[in-house]
Amino acid sequence: MTLAILQARMSSSRLPGKVLADLVGAPMIVRQIERLKRARRVGRIVVATSHESSDDPLAHVLGQAGIAVHRGDLNDVLGRFGTALEQWGETGDVVRLTADCPLADPDVIDATIELHQASGADYTSNVAEPRTFPKGLDVEVMTTRALRVALAEAVDPHDREHVTPFLYRHPDRFRLAAHSQPADEGDVRWTVDRPDDLEFVRAVYETLYPDNADFSSSDVRAFMRTRPDLASLGGDRRI
Repeated sequence: MTLAILQARMSSSRLPGKVLADLVGAPMIVRQIERLKRARRVGRIVVATSHESSDDPLAHVLGQAGIAVHRGDLNDVLGRFGTALEQWGETGDVVRLTADCPLADPDVIDATIELHQASGADYTSNVAEPRTFPKGLDVEVMTTRALRVALAEAVDPHDREHVTPFLYRHPDRFRLAAHSQPADEGDVRWTVDRPDDLEFVRAVYETLYPDNADFSSSDVRAFMRTRPDLASLGGDRRI
């Protein structure tokens, strides 16, 4: 069974508390998980947050929503993934996701998992350069064996904080695969890390969600073609 671990924290440096920001009547992270649940290749979703008191409100909201929560070290996110893996007893692949991606695409997640399994890779992502998917549709998949090797051997704080660099920086040890698309959208920004990002995502949700909670990335692109005022919101490409 494929385990998706969604890392989240309240202490974002540029937009604190963003994961609980309102998106059409629910916290942003809850809206994202609604989308993740549509991924057919994901068996279980667990949110990995920290033991810090600042993350208590997040854990409470998730618990109220019936979403599985695992808590660990704030800065050792790799370690947090490891203890989440042990708690939930998974033996299949692990998908790494981050809670700043409320436009996550379940079809892209499924396609990345399918490539990972078909290729026999240890680590597969859709963020390898040259990147073709928008920032905010990020997916990383790894075998539990590869994750456990990283857990045992990674000592660089950067590797511990960002979970996967130990894998893709050692292509001599791990078989890597990359999922891409024909369109070049690598510099399109759909992630939420700043107030203007949240403004953009709220505009998308307020327009699309009421009529179709399962709106797709294609629906987002179609919406953006009607809103040239959002095309470069915050100085970044949005379509």
